[in-house]
Amino acid sequence: MMARGQSPVAKAKMRGKFITFEGLDGCGKSTQLEKLAAVLRVRGIDVVTTREPGGTIIGERIRAVLLDSRTAGLDPHAEMALMFAARAQLIAEVIGPALQDGQWVLCDRFTDSTEAYQGGGRQLGSDAVLQLHRSLCRGLWPDLTLLMDSDVSSSVSRARRRNLTTAEEMPNENRFEKESYAFFTRVRDAFLEIARREPQRVVLVDARPKLEIVHPQIVRVVFERLIAKRVRI
Repeated sequence: MMARGQSPVAKAKMRGKFITFEGLDGCGKSTQLEKLAAVLRVRGIDVVTTREPGGTIIGERIRAVLLDSRTAGLDPHAEMALMFAARAQLIAEVIGPALQDGQWVLCDRFTDSTEAYQGGGRQLGSDAVLQLHRSLCRGLWPDLTLLMDSDVSSSVSRARRRNLTTAEEMPNENRFEKESYAFFTRVRDAFLEIARREPQRVVLVDARPKLEIVHPQIVRVVFERLIAKRVRI
């Protein structure tokens, strides 16, 4: 029994959930992420949204180097190292503290993108990516990854059109969109291999139908995988 005048110990907050959205550029990741965040907030869940590379002041500066077409000569290994530098900063500054505080974090890309783009697209291999992840990401993996799958030609076409229409408003971020069809085919194949390897974490979502068709599917997956379990506890 607690002694008179003794303050009750505050109940420790439950760790938040970490959800990532992956896929080729132009597949609708960012839009679906924001729509899911809105649904979760209506349910009373405190949600933080962020993106990679970026999400912090330092990370956004690294993003400018990585995505600017003027850095086309960047060595693939340097590119991979910069991706992880931005990620380590994002984990330290945003993702880690939010999860510890019980918030849910929704992130547009994480290590799976590095494995797909640098490991697959740049042909550096998965082992190099996963070794860096173990060293720099403090054992952090998403609780759930939604892999937005679409065909290469339509995704890349949408991404290129987006960059053209926003060129006057946004920095030049089309270095990857200038890559070849073969590059993006390797990227997609690498994403699909990750999904086959880790079905307990990665859920494949067909991103080709209209947004209003895909969104309810994502909400259902998140409810079944994370929210329903949370309610039963």
